[in-house]
Amino acid sequence: MVDAFLRDGFVKVAGAFPAEIARECAELLWREIGCDPEDPGTWTEPVRWVFDMAQPPFVAAANTPALHAAFDLLVGPGRWVPRPSLGSFPLRFPHPVEPDDAGWHVEGSYLPEGATWYFTNLHSRGRALLMLFLFTEVTEDDAPTRIRVGSHLDIPPLLAPYGEDGVSGLALAPALTAASAHRPLALATGHPGDVYLCHPFLVHAAQPHHGTRPRFLAQPPLYPAAPLSLDRPDGAYSSVEAAIRLGLGQS
Repeated sequence: MVDAFLRDGFVKVAGAFPAEIARECAELLWREIGCDPEDPGTWTEPVRWVFDMAQPPFVAAANTPALHAAFDLLVGPGRWVPRPSLGSFPLRFPHPVEPDDAGWHVEGSYLPEGATWYFTNLHSRGRALLMLFLFTEVTEDDAPTRIRVGSHLDIPPLLAPYGEDGVSGLALAPALTAASAHRPLALATGHPGDVYLCHPFLVHAAQPHHGTRPRFLAQPPLYPAAPLSLDRPDGAYSSVEAAIRLGLGQS
């Protein structure tokens, strides 16, 4: 898992939480948005956003032994905070209107005073991982998240000049799109209960839904228990930190 994460910027944990829990979560999401899963006439938008679902099935999905073990491997024991909820949820529907949120980006994680777009910095302030929780079947036709494999290594040199203040995702988008254009493409497909654990600097994008059934997914951050460090005297770097150092040309 660690080698794949360092190389590709993500790993897929198949069956990270039970499919039955995924079904329960999907039912709660249908209730939240007030649409009928059997009536496409109620699917009136290409994407619906839901935030911060904290009912027991979502808490259970986020805190399985398989996921906690993976967090320890990638972020480090004691260096991450268990999630008390899941969110945000971009729920995508088959729809003739193209979504307006399908550009290449990395997730911002903090909002400076007066800013309107979320920022990120070289230490990935406020985010240890980006996670993709699948609550429905996701095939190539069901708007799977597009991933530029290995692009997490292209981002540290772009962030380094901005120091601790960081830069907004909007301002960074043209540079990261160009810097990662040579990377191969992967699609975050899978079954209900699968989870993708992604480096916070992984370049990814949404896409239109060309299937027949809605795609329900959560993309919460895993929060760090303490700020990431790129200069540990004992050299005990987490996989997330080690990947940032690799991107900077450091061993």
